[in-house]
Amino acid sequence: MSQKLTDAQIEKEISRFPGWSSKGDAIQKSFKLDDHIVAIGFINRIAMVAEVMNHHPEIRMVYNKVDITLSTHDAGGVTKLDLELAQKIDKYF
Repeated sequence: MSQKLTDAQIEKEISRFPGWSSKGDAIQKSFKLDDHIVAIGFINRIAMVAEVMNHHPEIRMVYNKVDITLSTHDAGGVTKLDLELAQKIDKYF
């Protein structure tokens, strides 16, 4: 199991990821894509990466807006695994 990061560690790390913010026991970011189909494709790419990592984000989509929340539930908060997935998600945007 991954170790939960402290609030200070989370703030320091996510400062490297523009647009990501901490909220409670998670980090989150909203993405606005060109249209609904492009948003679906973005989510599909994220799903493939998440499956390989065995780490699955919370995803909410409304038309072309995709909200992603990352947290390692068995650790009770944000871990390095969440930061790694956030970095990979940003590569697809």
